[in-house]
Amino acid sequence: MRYVVGYQPDDRGADAIALAVTVARAQGTGLEIVYVVPENAPYVAVNPQGKRISAGEQEVLTARREALKLVPSDIDAEFRVVDSDSFAEGLIETATAQSAALIVIGAASNGLFKRFSVGSVANALLHASPVPVALAPRGYQRKGPLTRLTAFIGERQGAQTARDVALRAARRRGLPLRLVSLVALDTHERSDSGEAIHQAHLHANSVLAEAATNALDGTATVTVAHGRSIEEAIDSLDWDDGELVIIGSSRLAQRNRLFLGSTALKVLRALPVPMVVVPQEGVHGLDAPGHV
Repeated sequence: MRYVVGYQPDDRGADAIALAVTVARAQGTGLEIVYVVPENAPYVAVNPQGKRISAGEQEVLTARREALKLVPSDIDAEFRVVDSDSFAEGLIETATAQSAALIVIGAASNGLFKRFSVGSVANALLHASPVPVALAPRGYQRKGPLTRLTAFIGERQGAQTARDVALRAARRRGLPLRLVSLVALDTHERSDSGEAIHQAHLHANSVLAEAATNALDGTATVTVAHGRSIEEAIDSLDWDDGELVIIGSSRLAQRNRLFLGSTALKVLRALPVPMVVVPQEGVHGLDAPGHV
């Protein structure tokens, strides 16, 4: 059971490892820390056995040393060098070959502190990966266990998959689950805002009733967050340091692939905590021990 971690020797790489450790801790899940180099780039094995190495090869060895130094001793981790001209493709190919349950990456470096700014790697993964993708906000350095899961619920296609994954994960890990319905009131200019909020409460409570049947009675709660925009609704919520958000990909996604829709992208950019995006179909083994 492995998680693939996209690593670069910078702050984003450190954020990705911290999140991978947090999600994997106490689950018996190992980490494949993947360092992507351009195809046909010269390098030697990570154990050079005294051979002379070039500057490029030294970069690989330095990256390995720095990456593994960030992993606590109780977490099994391997450092893997992958040839690919695309960082995202290298991660997807490795995750597919390893039957990994999750790809973990850091946010783009130009994001605000503890906020997401979707860079080219994240964008490519969020529109192509057949494996759930976890994104660490900039500056994420927590390595303790998760303390709460949050799932955004709605009636659009894709929301049910994320909700089901969150229900199973919360039950298996013994974590409290918060089910959140977001209402952006500026999208209801031609209707009554009070009615929109009322309908959101009705839907949220029906989902809570389902959670109770999944042995989460008393540990699952529902919240309807509203504001003039999705971002304002997100900002109205409280967040734990050890929180993880689970959200489904867009209905526009191809079969067994991710696609982050416009609403989910707004959620991502406003979040102060990590988020996992799951495909609508083909979420293989997420309810097995060690997965999200």
